[in-house]
Amino acid sequence: MNKKENAKVINIASIKAACKDCNLRELCLPLGLGEPDLTALDKVIRRRRTLRKGEQLYRLGDPLKSLYAVRSGTLKTTGLMEDGRVQVTGFHLAGELLGIDAINTDQHPCSAEALETSEVCEIPYIALEELAHQVPGLQHQLFRVMSREIVEDERLLMMLGRMNAEERLASCLLSFSRRHERLGVNGAAFKLSMSRQDLGDYLGLALETVSRLFSRFQEEGLIEVQGRHVHLRDNDRLHAIAGGNGNSRSHAQRN
Repeated sequence: MNKKENAKVINIASIKAACKDCNLRELCLPLGLGEPDLTALDKVIRRRRTLRKGEQLYRLGDPLKSLYAVRSGTLKTTGLMEDGRVQVTGFHLAGELLGIDAINTDQHPCSAEALETSEVCEIPYIALEELAHQVPGLQHQLFRVMSREIVEDERLLMMLGRMNAEERLASCLLSFSRRHERLGVNGAAFKLSMSRQDLGDYLGLALETVSRLFSRFQEEGLIEVQGRHVHLRDNDRLHAIAGGNGNSRSHAQRN
């Protein structure tokens, strides 16, 4: 067997991992499914698709064909405002689903792009919909994921409408912490794969405000920052700030 044939064998083997063997199964669609139902779901899913940094998974206006479960890496979703400006609408980590917001109109209302080398599982929507009718547990999990999306949307609206700048950043950092803990890793130390500009667009803050707040939080011992790696050092104060019950040395301006 030559090197090219050997590479094909390795690549084929690498995409054969089933949902039942995936360490994200308790976060993704297979949650609570029995062995027969997992097997049925495995037949529907088109196994891993790799995205390079900057590669788009789908574009705004594309027809809904599949939902996507993030296996590794981070993706961002972006939409267009009425004046043509791009708005970052979310960041998606391992174990989270993308594309659910397209079910209403059968078109993606935003674009999805990899912020780093990432892997997703592609789940054809029509096949998933048919399977959900047959497997009550899968239907329940789909509703659960949709509910989680609604909660995240409500949290973002509240953050943009009611919180000042430092409350937004504290709330965002704590959200990333909770989501990393859900993955079974250290929620106090994580990498922010997005740029400060992307983070600012998501939070509705100017780049300068985001940079200033990161520096202030670090000076006051709330966090430690090394490049894009963040270590939360004072969760109690961050929770107080996010809840509007505390502030850093000098209160941030609303932006």
